[in-house]
Amino acid sequence: MPRSQRTQSLLQFGLFAGILVLINILANQVYTHLDLTEEKRYTLTKPTRELLKSVDDRIYVRVLLEGEFPAGFKRLRTATREMLDDFRSISGYIDYQFEDPNKGSKEEVNARRKALLEEGIAPVNLNVRGEGESKSQIIYPTAIFHYGGRKVIVNLLENQSPTLLPDEVINNSISLLEYKFANAVKKLRSKGRPIILFTRGHGELDELQTKDFERSLRQFYDTDRITLDSVIHLPPDKCELLIIAQPRTAFSERDKFIIDQYIMNGGKVLWLIDRLDASLDSLRHQKRFIPTDYPLNLEDMLFKYGVRIQPDLVLDMECTQIPLQVGVVGNAPQFRLFPWPYHLAVLPTGAHPVVKNLDRVELRFCSSIDTIRTKTPVKKTVLLRSSRYSRLQFSPIELGFEIMGEELKPEYFNKGHQTLGVLLEGEFPSNYENRVSEQMAEGLRQAGLTFRPQSQPTRMIVISDGDVAANFVRDRAKKEWLPLGFNRFENATYANRDLLINAVEYLIESSGVIEARSREVKLRLLDTVRAKEEKPLWQALNIGAPLLFLALFGIFFHWRRKRRYGQ
Repeated sequence: MPRSQRTQSLLQFGLFAGILVLINILANQVYTHLDLTEEKRYTLTKPTRELLKSVDDRIYVRVLLEGEFPAGFKRLRTATREMLDDFRSISGYIDYQFEDPNKGSKEEVNARRKALLEEGIAPVNLNVRGEGESKSQIIYPTAIFHYGGRKVIVNLLENQSPTLLPDEVINNSISLLEYKFANAVKKLRSKGRPIILFTRGHGELDELQTKDFERSLRQFYDTDRITLDSVIHLPPDKCELLIIAQPRTAFSERDKFIIDQYIMNGGKVLWLIDRLDASLDSLRHQKRFIPTDYPLNLEDMLFKYGVRIQPDLVLDMECTQIPLQVGVVGNAPQFRLFPWPYHLAVLPTGAHPVVKNLDRVELRFCSSIDTIRTKTPVKKTVLLRSSRYSRLQFSPIELGFEIMGEELKPEYFNKGHQTLGVLLEGEFPSNYENRVSEQMAEGLRQAGLTFRPQSQPTRMIVISDGDVAANFVRDRAKKEWLPLGFNRFENATYANRDLLINAVEYLIESSGVIEARSREVKLRLLDTVRAKEEKPLWQALNIGAPLLFLALFGIFFHWRRKRRYGQ
């Protein structure tokens, strides 16, 4: 009997161990979880799931975020791994590997860093504070997606703004992981390259001024310039998006008619319009300057579509700085930075995917925008607006540097939020309804088209500043320029490029992976003051409660054993 019982016990143990092994094997093959979070942070959006289900070939992801990091970057690494696991649970074609670029000998690390820099992957220099010391650590918060001989580089870390805490930067980075990864997969699998055209012939920004913007676009789009008076018709299937970037001279009625019918047939437009001719260079050549209206001849079109750019300038206490000479030491002039309220540092606060989790954007000499009721249903969404400490100056305006010698007082900046950027979505009325000239009608007949008085459902974005897309040109002869959004006075980078890329992606494809940008991961930080005050209580609970539980369990077990076997 004892031998039989021993054999039976061994068989039961072996069966139990076999079941555990089988469960572990099955668990490694199937990844699933139950999302009980309030904001559903671990649930992929529907467009992302549909995109992953359509993947039919292997996508390999190299994540260069391995090593010893502070707690925040460990969170980012864990979130990245979990997001890739979520992707792999939908599509078995997703494979990934984490790598440490700083591992190996000094020569190997330097060679690897050089190779990464040639690929356009720049490191982040992180200052890590330890016990009584501080050291610098180079990390690469980057993921590289490979698919069919193509690759996309994804920056996992959002811009570190001085207005955000490090935990908030990490939190924003985590909340955008799904969008960034899904966007990379979408771009890799895209067979065609949409065409984006910039207008020219009206004094718009030239190729050198939009160099950085176009370089970012050309990773996934084809860009070119178009002179409207050289075409009869602009078909939307040949131009996914038309960008009108800071025109300075008038549009003819023929050019406007081409744009109007392009919109009526479903075309999308990004309007980057300056209402007044004002710039910092104009002020530097003369002590006082009175800006005039640009004679664009676009006011009737924009009014018909639902917006009006006012002939004013918006000033804001939340602004960037410019240098002003304050003295001379020897023969060298001395400069100091002063707040310049005409250059706004706009912080997007909306929940729309175009501006969600976006850092500050620099706008220069921008005007306020009014929304107008339209004949057809057009949805208007404010994307950019000034802070509540704003002020308006109406044309004619005399500009000068005297304002920099004054303290910016809130009581003078009391006009509240001013709209600076608007998204328009819906069916737009034609600007030429009941007034098509014979020349316009002839152009349509030559293209085999008929006049459309109302558009198909489409979208456009209007921003009252053309400089938002202009990178600084350092030397035209040598074709040297600075990155878009880089403020050379403050040595800081604003999110102008991110804003425009988001705008382009939304205009071209509104119902897609950009929906994932709306995801919000709430940052639930500890109350540090309360935690410090209640520290002894929680220490006692954490140490004493388990010991008390063990003592009670021991007493109960002893009592039960004595009662059971004492009889």
